[in-house]
Amino acid sequence: MTVNQRKEWYIGVDLGTGSCKSVIIDAGARILGFGAADYSKIEAPTRWKEQNPETLIDALIQSVRNAVDRAEVSPQACQGMSVGGALHSLIAIDKSRKPLTGILTWIDARAVKQAAAVRTAGDAHRIYRQTGCPVHSMYPIYKLIWLREKEPAIFNNAARFVSAKAYVIERLTGQFMADFNIASGSGFLNVHDLTWNSESLQLAGVTPEQLSSVESPWKVVYGLNPELASAMGIPRDVPLVLGSSDAVNSSMGAGAVRSECATCMVGTSGAYRIIAKKVILDPTARSWCYAIDPNHWLIGGAINNGGIVLSWFREALNKTIASGSEEEKLSFDDLINLAASVRPGAEGLICLPFLAGERSPNWNMDTRGVFFGLTLDHSLDHMIRALLEGVAFRLRSLTEVMDEIGCETNEIRVSGGLTRSELWPQIIASALNLELHIPRWGETSSLGAALWTLLGTGVIEDFEKIKDLIPLGRSYSPVAEDAKRYQELYLVYKQLYSALGKSFDKIADLYPLVP
Repeated sequence: MTVNQRKEWYIGVDLGTGSCKSVIIDAGARILGFGAADYSKIEAPTRWKEQNPETLIDALIQSVRNAVDRAEVSPQACQGMSVGGALHSLIAIDKSRKPLTGILTWIDARAVKQAAAVRTAGDAHRIYRQTGCPVHSMYPIYKLIWLREKEPAIFNNAARFVSAKAYVIERLTGQFMADFNIASGSGFLNVHDLTWNSESLQLAGVTPEQLSSVESPWKVVYGLNPELASAMGIPRDVPLVLGSSDAVNSSMGAGAVRSECATCMVGTSGAYRIIAKKVILDPTARSWCYAIDPNHWLIGGAINNGGIVLSWFREALNKTIASGSEEEKLSFDDLINLAASVRPGAEGLICLPFLAGERSPNWNMDTRGVFFGLTLDHSLDHMIRALLEGVAFRLRSLTEVMDEIGCETNEIRVSGGLTRSELWPQIIASALNLELHIPRWGETSSLGAALWTLLGTGVIEDFEKIKDLIPLGRSYSPVAEDAKRYQELYLVYKQLYSALGKSFDKIADLYPLVP
């Protein structure tokens, strides 16, 4: 291996839901190396809802070291590091800085009743206007209320309540810090003045001292934990730029940093969002608004059911038909190929893909997954196609809300795992009836984290200049015939959703997600 001793480099880390990914770039944002590490292999229901905090540290070390090795760069030439993390996570920490709980992720639904109680009390609209967060069980504020009510011993013994990213940052630097976006996605930050919101604190029964300190994403910290720095293979004096969330980083890595350019993301979950220069709220609280820094806000909507529905379907099929042999198990590519054999519209089969409840635009965790229109002529291939199209319809519901609140765009950039497929982006382009552009580098969240190192160390001075650093790859235009068919089916999809409202409520009463 030939190591370039002089080439300066920067590293960005994405602490995702299912894995940790690290990318190394030079001062021009050119990719030098990439590394990834999966979290511990545990059962799927637990994996999505609650994680062991130590698996994040192990994966962080492995992914960074893998990236350094593959980039063939000198550790001494590292000029900066930044870590991005998933929104809406929560960990209770004791006085010795040890976790009292696992990481409660965005998909954990235990706080459904606590969020409903706030809505019933008539506080939802006021809290949304203050925080930009619709009242929903995914937000840490309601998970914290659940802890107070259901696990009082843990709640009372906790010295702090922090995000997964804040936990990792503390392990790296010794300081509990939350960037504005991670803080804003907790339901505790006032989206207008960027301080902890007093009514949110009172509602949860905590003080500002029990949360992380709120800091700018531009903040630079020196002095990494020596053991972790050594394990990662980088010097301990590398400056750490606090950076932002995986959502912001995904938009940055896609080059969508101006308000006229949206990001459409499908990974485990999905989202449609823009970066705006002002607070934008929806009168009916269908969208969210999270601060990035004093001059930028992330506006959009998110769906629980993105790639996770395809993961569920794949795992269900493999348990049923594969008889344990790895060679026989279906891959994601296999599912996509099966779906590609079916014509757009899946021969009238429509999927409401609410396997994990609903976030935007209706924020209803009582929704359930539905296949409608099944006949004897349908096969598993049609069901897979309908799943992909159902997720596309969910994204369309987000674009409609964004247009209504004045967030119209003239360009859409796509990120997330769907970019590894040719079929899924084409389905979404036709379902939205909009052209999509895919950045040449697909791991946009880790790249966005790396871009914060360029901003924080002064290599880039203008946030909006980032767009000029991101080259585009493939583009997808809507197919007119498919777009017409999807328009017809989308209307049926919306009618189904409305018609099933009372049935969703009833089945949720009989079989609640959280007993």
